Amino acid sequence: MKPLYRIPPAYEFNSRPRNGYSVVSTFSGAGGSCLGWRMAGYEVVWASEFVRAAQDTYRANHDGPLDTRDIRVVRADEVLEAVGLKRGELDVLDGSPPCSSFSRAGSGAKGWGKVKPYSDTKQRTDDLFDEYIRLAEGLYPRVIVAENVPALSEGKASGYFKEIVRKVADIGYTVRSAVLDAQWLGVPQSRRRLFIQGVRNDLELPPAFPKPLPYRYTIEDACPWVVPRPNYSEHACAPTHEEREEASLEGYAVGREWDRLRIGEQSEKYFQLVKAHPKKPSPTLVQTAGVVGAAGVTHPFEKRKWAIPEVVRLSGFPDGFVLTGSYRQRWERLARAVPPPVMEALGRAICSGVLEVADGRS
Repeated sequence: MKPLYRIPPAYEFNSRPRNGYSVVSTFSGAGGSCLGWRMAGYEVVWASEFVRAAQDTYRANHDGPLDTRDIRVVRADEVLEAVGLKRGELDVLDGSPPCSSFSRAGSGAKGWGKVKPYSDTKQRTDDLFDEYIRLAEGLYPRVIVAENVPALSEGKASGYFKEIVRKVADIGYTVRSAVLDAQWLGVPQSRRRLFIQGVRNDLELPPAFPKPLPYRYTIEDACPWVVPRPNYSEHACAPTHEEREEASLEGYAVGREWDRLRIGEQSEKYFQLVKAHPKKPSPTLVQTAGVVGAAGVTHPFEKRKWAIPEVVRLSGFPDGFVLTGSYRQRWERLARAVPPPVMEALGRAICSGVLEVADGRS
């Protein structure tokens, strides 16, 4: 039987016993990965984020140090000193180097090697995996985890993907990759992401990945107020009138197209425009859809995008997660993040399948 959809609030999982393992997080964004590691029992001892708007959101939801410098100037010895560990003592290095250079929705290979807009900054992004590997070599953790879009391993980018795998192997790791879909790991959203995992060779163990759940959560499971019901007292977590209004499609071309779509249908004119079906997981919430008038996933019955409290739930974040900035910035923070339940599932798999085995605790 499928349990009720619920993401525990921070105070609840913070009170859970820790598993004794440490994580350093890079490219931390709003902290979706960090939440997932904490939900799995790990201690996030250091985090890094360069984008100012993301820093604000991270600080509003997480305790602990946050390094705000460009990752290119961060040295491994500085991180080790900050967390009080020696090289090789860290358990996990986590990171999601920006993926717009490899995304199918982005400019692809045409943008490689160029400084271009990214979130609220301008920077080159296709070289950041090298910076992540540089830190991995300096920290020499027992496990490394890197997340990106599946397109990184396909088409023109596949050569770069193979180079990443080779470089990680060359610094002393057994490397495997897997595409995990959030809808099979407790998130009411279809969201496929590539995870590259390296286990240090001296552990003599293969990487471990979670198995899919036997059920999926739907939009209605996560946001029961979406479906109109007679004599229904609206859920306490439903968005306010003001939150609905800021997501309204009235007056936009995509709003007129919304009128023509049936529930569950995707527009042929605006590829990203989908009138979501409440009995299914949400289609992928892409970061560009945070611009209200841009095509994206919409409410099935009201002419609007998802309100932010709905995006929070559909992205696997707990109610009460604090987001800062405009509607676009808040949407972007969530759409760029690793859904916490996905990282929780991966963290638990690594704990039981790698770290506890290596430590003789399994």
